[in-house]
Amino acid sequence: MDESTAAHLANGIDLEGEIKAEFVKAASVRELRLANSAPITVRVPRGAMPEYVQHREGATEVGKLSAEAIVGEYEAAAKEIEGMGAELIERVRQCETMVQDALAVTKEMKDTAARYREHAKRVFLQIEECSLMTAEVRKTCTELKEKIAAPPTAPA
Repeated sequence: MDESTAAHLANGIDLEGEIKAEFVKAASVRELRLANSAPITVRVPRGAMPEYVQHREGATEVGKLSAEAIVGEYEAAAKEIEGMGAELIERVRQCETMVQDALAVTKEMKDTAARYREHAKRVFLQIEECSLMTAEVRKTCTELKEKIAAPPTAPA
């Protein structure tokens, strides 16, 4: 087998047929012996296996392939879960940025409201000052009108 079992699963290849073929192959390999009686072994590709697992000595090829396929699926799922965690952290960063922006906008709103209040106070004071000045002008005009309209008095 050139490709890992996990790749076969991802590509939809019939895993059961592959296991049966490997089982038959492993049985015929066990029957072959070298002159010094050392068994011939078939190498299982190890590139796809995670570092946290290791085949046990004496495990059959079918068992190794099955275990490799399953651990490959678990590892793929674990990587997806980690990826979701990274996405979650990115969303948290975005939320933090939004909160900071909202606080900055809120401060700006408070500053704007304070400026409006200060402007309202100035307008209020100007209107009252104009009102007082208008009342004083009226009073002066009334007094002057009364002096003009009154008959002249003889000097004593």
